[in-house]
Amino acid sequence: MTVPVLPLEFADARETADLAAFLARLLHYDRAAAVRMQAGGGALAVFGRPPSFEVLAIRTARLTERHAFDITVSAGELLETLGSFDTEGGADPGPLPAAVTGPPWTGVLPPRGGWRELPGLPDPVSLRGAVTAAVAEFRTRDEALPEARRTRTERDRIGREIWSRTIGATALPLRAVHAALSLGFLRPAPDFPVALLAAGSWLRLRTPFGSIALRGNDSGLGGGLAVSVG
Repeated sequence: MTVPVLPLEFADARETADLAAFLARLLHYDRAAAVRMQAGGGALAVFGRPPSFEVLAIRTARLTERHAFDITVSAGELLETLGSFDTEGGADPGPLPAAVTGPPWTGVLPPRGGWRELPGLPDPVSLRGAVTAAVAEFRTRDEALPEARRTRTERDRIGREIWSRTIGATALPLRAVHAALSLGFLRPAPDFPVALLAAGSWLRLRTPFGSIALRGNDSGLGGGLAVSVG
């Protein structure tokens, strides 16, 4: 494994700021989060797995140097490194954090190629509306629970039922759309392009600000997803 000893130089300050925002959102869900970083051909891909959503989140950024490396690092330390970056064109980020032993998911990433677009995905406004409606449904059903049944187990059951529903005429579970919205990938912008892709058993929701990927046999979710918003 070859890791650059010089600081990473990003080609676009806005992409660097978006990457930092992505890491901050991951850390909101897991203060000990790790991310896997892959660089090659002048591009960097950062993979994270926010708890509860049970999906992989992917954010990319362009580099000025054609580094080639594959390393797992602390999301918090990487965010600190990016924090030294001046979006007005001043200081560059520091060197990469030290490698860490990643959790099991870091060894199973989506394929790099072979993706094909699938039909049936609703437009971005409808996707956001579906998540909003699902959050409202969960809260309504939670509030209607008798006191004796207001347990973590019962709330998890309601959450699994709601967030495992598929979206539109696709096999994409609603929790993947919720993850995209919560991580800042699904934004209220005009002409916002989104696509659903498939490769083997993997599905990927792609937006201009990042992707959400999951395998077809990934199922279930924790109670945190049921109430997380933003």
